[in-house]
Amino acid sequence: MQLAVTATETAAAPYAQALAEELRLEYLGVADSRNISSVAYVLECGGKLQLQATGRKAPGPILVDFVSGVAAHRRKFGGGKGQQIAKAVGMKGSFYPRVLDATAGLGRDAFVLASLGCEVQMLERNPVVHALLNDGVKRLQAAATSDPDLASIAARLKLLPRVDSAAAWLSQQPGESLPVIYLDPMFPSREKSAKVKKEMVAFHQLVGSDEDADQLMAPAIAACYYRTVVKRPRLAPWLAELKPNLALEGKSGRFDIYTRHGVPG
Repeated sequence: MQLAVTATETAAAPYAQALAEELRLEYLGVADSRNISSVAYVLECGGKLQLQATGRKAPGPILVDFVSGVAAHRRKFGGGKGQQIAKAVGMKGSFYPRVLDATAGLGRDAFVLASLGCEVQMLERNPVVHALLNDGVKRLQAAATSDPDLASIAARLKLLPRVDSAAAWLSQQPGESLPVIYLDPMFPSREKSAKVKKEMVAFHQLVGSDEDADQLMAPAIAACYYRTVVKRPRLAPWLAELKPNLALEGKSGRFDIYTRHGVPG
């Protein structure tokens, strides 16, 4: 994917230049993505960091937003601990397990778990996605200074330093040292809606499908204490062809659960 870095305003230029150097991408200066034709996508640095397709008819940007929009709506009206993801990680009563999201992506599930009361660590290997996550966490922390509800969530949500391989990182952890490990490897999307095509095609092109996802299973199960949870499309095969101890199915997806020790009642 052709990708460069731009600034939306002069004040953002120093950060944009530094980010371009860090990611080893071309810096195009202060520019409007609608007027760019030399690359297909840009990382726009301004009030927010966002991945934006270039050209006049480009769809909207991809960014990490933990403060407003979908994240805010789900935090307020998503169903609380009755959500399947809460049940999948073993949340019940006053038990809120510490979770490592080893394939954090845009951090949506990690934020949900943190908003429900879990301490969540996010691990991400793609450098561009990690930069988007880092920007989203910083804006959450800024908003948290004036919002007590967000402050408690921000205190529970942490982005770990970027790694080249989540499987290698997990392999280096002591056995049974992480209460719950959550995996949501990228799977080729079968969704045909125009919304997915317009809003997420850039992200899918950037990340691709995780061809090495099966390698996550053995080190994850070895490193977890309570369980490893794998989020999958409803009809997708088991990760690493390993049958789960139990599964929670929804309309379009499911959570495969690999248990080691029972969660407290």
